[in-house]
Amino acid sequence: MIGRLFYLAAGAALGGYVVHRVNRARRALTPGGLAERVEGRVSEYKGALRELNEDLAEEVRAQESELLARYAPRRGRAALTAPRDVPERLTGR
Repeated sequence: MIGRLFYLAAGAALGGYVVHRVNRARRALTPGGLAERVEGRVSEYKGALRELNEDLAEEVRAQESELLARYAPRRGRAALTAPRDVPERLTGR
């Protein structure tokens, strides 16, 4: 008798789970469900692209400031010029 009640309860639980999964799959395949899934993915990609853009902009600014610090003329110092022993045809002057 206890064994039969156990199988009845297990069958009811399994049946409830199957019905839940079928309803969930049915909702996911409706036009509204598909639109929600696509919208969710697009918003994830937009967020990832925004993060990538911010990271790239930050890295470009860091490299630009490094290059400016290294090669930009400072006060009281002349701008970089070609060495005197380089022929004019190579410097474009």
